[in-house]
Amino acid sequence: MTSTIDNTVLPLRHDPDGARRAYELDRKHVFHSWSAQDLLDPMVITAAEGSHVWDGEGKKYLDFSSQLVNTNIGHQHPAVVAAITAQAAKLCTIAPSYVNDARSEAARLIAERTPGELDKIFFTNGGADANEHAVRMARLHTGRHKVLSAYRSYHGGTELAVNLTGDPRRWASDNASTGTVHFFPPYLYRTAFHATTQEEESQRALEHLEQLVSFEGPSTIAALMLESIPGTAGIYLPPPGYLQGVRELCTRHGIILIADEVMAGFGRTGKWFAIEHFDVVPDLLTFAKGVNSGYVPLGGVAISPEIAATFGKRVYPGGLTYSGHPLATAAAVATINAMEDEQIVQQAASLGETVIGPALSDFAENHRSVGEVRGTGVFWAIELVKNRETREPMAAYGSSSPEMNQLVAACKSRGLLPFANFNRIHVVPPCNISAADARTGLAILDEVLEIADGLTS
Repeated sequence: MTSTIDNTVLPLRHDPDGARRAYELDRKHVFHSWSAQDLLDPMVITAAEGSHVWDGEGKKYLDFSSQLVNTNIGHQHPAVVAAITAQAAKLCTIAPSYVNDARSEAARLIAERTPGELDKIFFTNGGADANEHAVRMARLHTGRHKVLSAYRSYHGGTELAVNLTGDPRRWASDNASTGTVHFFPPYLYRTAFHATTQEEESQRALEHLEQLVSFEGPSTIAALMLESIPGTAGIYLPPPGYLQGVRELCTRHGIILIADEVMAGFGRTGKWFAIEHFDVVPDLLTFAKGVNSGYVPLGGVAISPEIAATFGKRVYPGGLTYSGHPLATAAAVATINAMEDEQIVQQAASLGETVIGPALSDFAENHRSVGEVRGTGVFWAIELVKNRETREPMAAYGSSSPEMNQLVAACKSRGLLPFANFNRIHVVPPCNISAADARTGLAILDEVLEIADGLTS
């Protein structure tokens, strides 16, 4: 029997005329990101609650994407909605040069959870500008310019951040003028190092990185930026010893290690920050998305004492009008407190260990279209292939395919909103999704993978 989502429609949520008008105005006036404008047919979303959203026709979907992997505590969490409402009634906005209690408390709560002594917090509007400012701090602190980052990575859409990015979204903006240098990260399933084990992959990837540093000149390199666990690029976990080796290499050469936790942070991997899985403390840590579940735009940089001291008596030449915005930071305070009170980080870890992980292992065993499954917590990827022996991907690197489009459509027709990128479907529901809803979504994916199996050779 086909699995679908219960399509009970709450009458107040269903406004077909309003949905039609929103769609028409969108197509007339809205310029969408990462899109060919004339080819778009975007879904209208009229309401959301918990792990579900409703479209313009009143159909209910299970959100297995957490939108852009940012609604970590689900949609419309009442404690966060109430905090935003209360803050709006009290103080909607104030310039960042003034102290406000929401920003001060958010900084405290974040600093208490970051690894090591990353106790100073610089607030931004999102992840891309957090990464931009982290690099600026590293360059000013070291007096160097180059920044190393990995292929198969994503760091944001602004000029420097998109050049740091290692996937094809960089190509249109990469003029080799931003001082960025890319290296191969460890990724055993599609190894660049002819490795056969995780240990070999780790060792050879570190040897490659060490050689790259020596060829580029250690004294020219300000920073090395890595996603602790890469997100959009494929949720491939660093093998044992790799991040520790990167930390040692950076320390030895005076290179600032920046951990990009924009997607992996705030409970997504079953810990507050993904880098905690590897017992490594970076010099700078960037965050956004899950810090307040995306309810109001917010990001930031957590800064080590050594780098913060650089700007003790020297002006830091950077800032944003909305840095530490009261509505955004009030939402962060409520989100972090809710995650503590409701044990949401622990729930994410448990879901990964007892529900999602075992189900995906079964998929890998039973579906010939599944090349590999990877992940932890509520942060997983299913790598789809046309041929298991050759590992030919279901879509070429940097693009989609008719096959992947068919699978995404099959998910949506069954009431599941998936997160798909290239040849992968990611399993990234809210950290507090119920086990029952998680199993419903996984059952739908199981059916869709039967379709994928028919597309293999």
